[in-house]
Amino acid sequence: MKIIVVGASGILGQAVVKHLQALGHDIITASRNSGMERVDIRDDASVRALFARTGTVDAIVSTAGVVSFEPLSSMSTEQFMLGLQDKFLGQVRLALIGLAFVNAGGSITLTTGITGHQPIAAGVNATAVNLGLEGFVQAAALELPNRIRINAVSPNVLTEALPDFAPYFPGFGSVAGAEAARAYERSIAGIQTGQVFKVGY
Repeated sequence: MKIIVVGASGILGQAVVKHLQALGHDIITASRNSGMERVDIRDDASVRALFARTGTVDAIVSTAGVVSFEPLSSMSTEQFMLGLQDKFLGQVRLALIGLAFVNAGGSITLTTGITGHQPIAAGVNATAVNLGLEGFVQAAALELPNRIRINAVSPNVLTEALPDFAPYFPGFGSVAGAEAARAYERSIAGIQTGQVFKVGY
């Protein structure tokens, strides 16, 4: 399959690319600052230009997007908007614009996270964004044409990311990037749609 992975330079993105390449898929890597293609998921024109360059694909995978980690008592509207404009609308934008470039029977896979179901301190933005994306996936699945499927993968905090994120997840377990990557294979190669595949929790 011809698969584009947006957010390919991140820890999770790298694991997904490695896993899919090992399965023999033709992978196009894209991210803001590195990879085979550059894209800013916050910008319609940038996303349109990406798909104009790549042409049609069998699957779109997004592991992209950032959120704000800030206590609610000190969070500004601007800080809250970061997650909405980047991780939420960025991935929705990829799906809305990319839909026209997905071959019949293909798939779109977005990324949420454990905070959508297990809130953490300073994580209200992450929880809101992740649940919003899951709602989008569940509703969009009912309207997609041409047998195209859409799912989300919701991993626990990645083991490889613990040096930076462990303080936000006291008492939580973690999941290796290689294990999380298998859920993307499931979304791409399986038959389910409108699902949230939880990994590691």
